[in-house]
Amino acid sequence: MPSNVVYPLATSSWGTEEIDAINGVVKSGRFTMGEKVAKFEKEFSEYFGAKYSVMVNSGSTANLLMVALLKWRHNLNRLDDANIIVPAVGWSTTYFPLTQNGFKVNFVDVDPNTYNIDVSKIEQAINPSTVAIMPVNLCGNPCNFTEIKRICAENKLLLLEDNCESMGGKWDNRSLGTLGFAGSHSFFFSHHLQTMEGGMICTPNEGDYHYLKSLRAHGWCRELPDDSEIYTKTGSFFKDSFTFVTPGYSVRPLEMSGAIGSVQLKKWPTLLQARIDNMKYFKELFQDVSWLRMQEEKHGDSTWFSFGCVLQGALKGKRDKVIQAFEEGGVEARPLASGNFLNQPVVRNMPHYNHGNYEGAQDIDDNGFWVGNHSTDCKAGIFKMFTILKGLAE
Repeated sequence: MPSNVVYPLATSSWGTEEIDAINGVVKSGRFTMGEKVAKFEKEFSEYFGAKYSVMVNSGSTANLLMVALLKWRHNLNRLDDANIIVPAVGWSTTYFPLTQNGFKVNFVDVDPNTYNIDVSKIEQAINPSTVAIMPVNLCGNPCNFTEIKRICAENKLLLLEDNCESMGGKWDNRSLGTLGFAGSHSFFFSHHLQTMEGGMICTPNEGDYHYLKSLRAHGWCRELPDDSEIYTKTGSFFKDSFTFVTPGYSVRPLEMSGAIGSVQLKKWPTLLQARIDNMKYFKELFQDVSWLRMQEEKHGDSTWFSFGCVLQGALKGKRDKVIQAFEEGGVEARPLASGNFLNQPVVRNMPHYNHGNYEGAQDIDDNGFWVGNHSTDCKAGIFKMFTILKGLAE
């Protein structure tokens, strides 16, 4: 890690309002999820056009419950070799919930320009046991949902979105994470909204919404209405508070995370505008250089979670040298998501399909990295990065 950081991967967007929200929760004496979490869920749904939203303790557990819903409520893992199509570049917990719920991981290459799933290669990866497509809106950037939704409709596949990096992004004037069967969001420190830890699942179906609420908290029914689609309560508080109706987890968010979320959501226009302003400056500097390929915003409106970069031309194959120069110059960088996940050692323990041609993902693995975009002005850091790269390229 750089010892004198001038351009960090992430910065805080908190002010006194978030601290006040935490103190209010502390004074209330209610620390596990309660009214503040429920309020934030309602506000989130209204703001981003979701029918129902369920808050959990991370974006990773949002993915976990989303996939568990396919297994336990819809029984889609019962097919031999039941599989879900995913891009070869994503985050580890894009993939692990599939394995953990008995689905085979069906890797498809990514587009070299958008870094998202290559829609031209999806249909050839579909087989009779494919049940869903789970694209990742990488770095804030919308996937090609015109084609993905067509493919899902024609092949009777469910659409799940890993939208943990792209909150508020738009496709066809609709919010990412609300386009299909279910979609996930993350509120980790580096993300668009920062609730310390936290995540959200959005779904349009009331029965799935109730099932997710039960999965979130031990599988019990106490948060369900009296006559839910998945369980009818007895009317006895003593019994209903400890009746378990789904094979649940304990992934409840803290009440203070819900309180912080409500405060952060009020700041959303300002937080997003700062990222867009940083992006415009980034493009001004890098759009015409021959030695770096920026992520292309092609299929909707990105919210620019980070700046994904792939070295090319004079810098192709020189990532180690670039990272060393960044560390010496105080610029933090990291691999572009997981790189080509098929190269990760853990894959040997995961039943999966390898279609043998992942040129886009491999180029990202060999030459890709990302640097931070912030909800505050980071143009000085961007210029520092540009200066370092320009010096190496020339």
